Amino acid sequence: MKQTAAVRPATPRQRAERAARNGGEPTLEFAERVPYDAYVRASSLHRLQQPLSDDPGEMSFLMVSQIMELYFGLTCHELRHAQRELRANRIWEALPPLRRAALHLEGLNAAWQGLRWMTPADFNRFRDRLGEGSGFQSAMYRQLEFLLGLRDPALIRPFRRQTEVYAELTAAIAAPSLWDDVVALLARRGFELPAELLGRDVTTEHESHPAVEAAWVRVYADGGPDNHLRLLGEALTEVAERFGDWRWHHVKAVQRTMGAKVGSGGSAGLAWLQRSMARVVFPELWSARTAM
Repeated sequence: MKQTAAVRPATPRQRAERAARNGGEPTLEFAERVPYDAYVRASSLHRLQQPLSDDPGEMSFLMVSQIMELYFGLTCHELRHAQRELRANRIWEALPPLRRAALHLEGLNAAWQGLRWMTPADFNRFRDRLGEGSGFQSAMYRQLEFLLGLRDPALIRPFRRQTEVYAELTAAIAAPSLWDDVVALLARRGFELPAELLGRDVTTEHESHPAVEAAWVRVYADGGPDNHLRLLGEALTEVAERFGDWRWHHVKAVQRTMGAKVGSGGSAGLAWLQRSMARVVFPELWSARTAM
């Protein structure tokens, strides 16, 4: 990873020598930018909050939204890492990024707690200033959905005039999802899956298929400690469950702050979110449990 010039590596010996010189106290003088700020870019992060009103509660809404965006990006990073490992048939190596992704989704869910204070009256004090701005328009959230196999080409249309973002989303929706890679892995491991399932148009959402469901039933029948496919199934289940939790928290947050009002982005608001929850992540991983 490329670092700024102000971030210089330090060996354990160098750190020990510095501590001895400082008498155990932290270093207080630096020739350049403080290394922590050079690495984390904290000063830049804290300049990104620009509320549109004088209402003090808007800062919570704005910053929690930005925190969620960071978690969307971080979760995508982990899922792409897992994809690369699965494509190389390294199931064991795919487990750590999947477990991290599930933990990041826990952090994402916890972010909702920072908005539990908000009533409709609180939100209405600055809502009009947002115009048509809506979380529905989050490009990184769409990236996350596409990676999880939830694809709707219509949802990238709002970004057509942001050429770079639109190109990234177009590429993302045309690329195999994590679940596509999992299904391909099952086929490579000898499970009988129809050719048309493996060669399908990945720009459409994956629908539950009995052959994939049967494969997972067989996977889970082997309870041995060396069954890496079963461990993969459980890691994926955790990711799907935590993502489902986020969608549920989103519905509850909208109910708390808006009720059934029309959404800021032009949707039916609460009703639209409730319908979207019917789209299942990793469908056969859930349906197979009935036959286990």
